[in-house]
Amino acid sequence: MRWGLLLASATLLAAPAFAQEADVAPVAVAKPAALAPAPAPDSNVAPFYGAHPGTLVWLRDADSRAAAAKLAGILKRAPIDGLADGPVLAASVEAALASGTPADDQIISTAWVRYVQALDRPVRGVDFGDPTLQLAPPSASAVLADALAAPSLPAHIDAVAAVNPFYAALRDNAAAGGQQDDPHVRATLDRLRLIPAKGRAILVDVANAELMELEDGKVVDTMKVIVGKPDFPTPLLAGKIWYVTLNPYWHIPPDVAKRKVAPIVLKRGVKYLKAARYQTVASFTTGGEEPIDPTSIDWKAVAAGKVEAHIRQLTGPYNMMGKMKFGFVNDYGIFLHDTPHKDLFAKAKRNLSLGCVRVEHPEALAEWLFGHDVPVPGDDAEQNVRIGETGVPIYISYLTARPDGDKIAFADDVYKLDGATDGGSTATVAAAKR
Repeated sequence: MRWGLLLASATLLAAPAFAQEADVAPVAVAKPAALAPAPAPDSNVAPFYGAHPGTLVWLRDADSRAAAAKLAGILKRAPIDGLADGPVLAASVEAALASGTPADDQIISTAWVRYVQALDRPVRGVDFGDPTLQLAPPSASAVLADALAAPSLPAHIDAVAAVNPFYAALRDNAAAGGQQDDPHVRATLDRLRLIPAKGRAILVDVANAELMELEDGKVVDTMKVIVGKPDFPTPLLAGKIWYVTLNPYWHIPPDVAKRKVAPIVLKRGVKYLKAARYQTVASFTTGGEEPIDPTSIDWKAVAAGKVEAHIRQLTGPYNMMGKMKFGFVNDYGIFLHDTPHKDLFAKAKRNLSLGCVRVEHPEALAEWLFGHDVPVPGDDAEQNVRIGETGVPIYISYLTARPDGDKIAFADDVYKLDGATDGGSTATVAAAKR
């Protein structure tokens, strides 16, 4: 659905209090119900063959045999994909091809199912604001039904094994350079399995402080971002952006109110709040943002951490959110937003925020999301404009190894994630939740 260029003709959402840096969880779009933990994948192919008597997937013609031979080669490198016994399975596929009986077709199918299920195993250490974005191993019957229905089985094998263009290029470069066991390569490949090969998506690479707009898995545009400091790390997230907020408030995080605002109020009085365009409100919950008299607040208790003050910065040229923000459901109050401090994007090291992601060109990002010019905002604060009917997936990831031509470019592991035993991010996500 296309949206009008003028805000008056744009579809607006209600304007609840969205989460700000280190505030509360977003409430504009309900978080989908968490999916039940996936059971261990069943690689038994017998039910599929029982339901399709006489069917051959791999040994029915020259094309399918070529696919089986291709599979054997893929399985030999499969340890880098997370299938440790890939070389053993490759040998079984080669032996089955040489034998060529109907029973051997099932042996090849078992190897293929094991490989696909390994690629689609859940990715750990990521907070899923939309649990449907988490990977789940498909059933053996579903894997084989897809293979049987493919117009070209060799092409189908290649497409599934590629995962997405980023993943395929990094894996190929690692194999060529003998870097399959590098911890940064392995951790990055694990995170890259989430990125879809079809449709539009946003990929924020925290390790390189870069945002990428993806279409069918390929980068169509990039921009710099500012991400969390080492002591305020940006967590790894997966969700969907449904709206762009024009003229946003900045809801000051409680720790910033305590450490930065309260001491100045104690020194200069509440007149400082008006000069800084700060407004005290009852709460940041939906329906709770009624302004309250700042003199009614015990600022000494706020500075001591005994009382929590709810302060928002009004819209304007110096608002810390800039002209727009991009909210999505997650448990950490993290989102993308504009900033008045454009000079910071010139820095080589951009780990400067309290966890949220500041984007270099918010208007360009909004235009890409809308598919047309950014709606013209009125004067009202928190104008939430829906971008479409399905939302655009966003993945905040951490790619310390990236393909660079036929080489690999490594980024500093500033959050120390790649040595973690769970694939990288659990400790940092926990630290980021405040």
